Amino acid sequence: MAGPLLWPADEAWPVCTAVHPKGTGHLLSDVRLRRRVEEDARGREYTEEEQRLLDGMRQGDHVPDLRDGDPLPMLAVAQLYAREVPDLLGPTGCDLLQVFWCPFEEHGADRTIDVVLKWRRSADVGALLTPQPEPPVAGRAECVPTMCVVYPEQVVEHEYLGLLDEDLQEEITEWEEGLLGEEDDDEDTSSSPASYATYEEYDEYEAAMAAARAEEPEEIDYMSDVSIAPGWKVGGFASWHLTDPAPVDCSVCATAMPPLLTVDKWECDGASRSWLPLEDRDADNDPRVLDPVGVYLGRGLMRVHTCPANPAHPHRLSFQ
Repeated sequence: MAGPLLWPADEAWPVCTAVHPKGTGHLLSDVRLRRRVEEDARGREYTEEEQRLLDGMRQGDHVPDLRDGDPLPMLAVAQLYAREVPDLLGPTGCDLLQVFWCPFEEHGADRTIDVVLKWRRSADVGALLTPQPEPPVAGRAECVPTMCVVYPEQVVEHEYLGLLDEDLQEEITEWEEGLLGEEDDDEDTSSSPASYATYEEYDEYEAAMAAARAEEPEEIDYMSDVSIAPGWKVGGFASWHLTDPAPVDCSVCATAMPPLLTVDKWECDGASRSWLPLEDRDADNDPRVLDPVGVYLGRGLMRVHTCPANPAHPHRLSFQ
């Protein structure tokens, strides 16, 4: 995530040529410095020097000589290899996807991010471009991904509930109600900790309550736990939790376009821990686990859709 990329030295870097404010916003250097300071200070108060640095970071007209129509280097967002991501389906012979966007939500009638996809054969890349270009300013700090390494894990998803036939939806509702009935039975027979008055120390009471909560069964439902995983992902199904389902068809051949890449504001939404990796279960309130990338686009979730008939056809975006 966020570079550096396997980019040839003799190939032009993608640029944004759309007309919009490009020198005003947040300096990329400030965005990254703020995140480093916040990470270093996690669990304690800021030092005077750290507070001084944070106070000095302001949104403003940082590059006044950068005109609205000037070409602006795209921001490196992600680099994914087909050998590591089984659902990464691109043009024949290509084993590498590189994702860029302009860090300003100012494009098109909907004023959204502009995304560029670059497919290539990694074996064809010779000498690398160094240093790699990047825009000096972003419209919002949440348009800038934090550099991190991806450890892909393949999971099973199921179609969005509202797109299933009515009979199957009814069966799922009955299944969920049956689970709730089982949990009620468990609660009736379980023994909860005695009141605080029976403990000599409050810490003992708190420990007993925590142990009791850990033994309680978690509620499970189709939408939160079984259907569609939250977080950044390749492939899978599309969630339509904020709007009614809408067709996303190719503008060239009218083929239905599934999501290629989903960019989410968090890896776990707090409603369920079922999608959290086992190694992160004890840190499910840690921002480094819930939001390692630091990106929040639109209303929180953006999908990049590509044509399965021909990945070279123009991609489309959808937001939730």
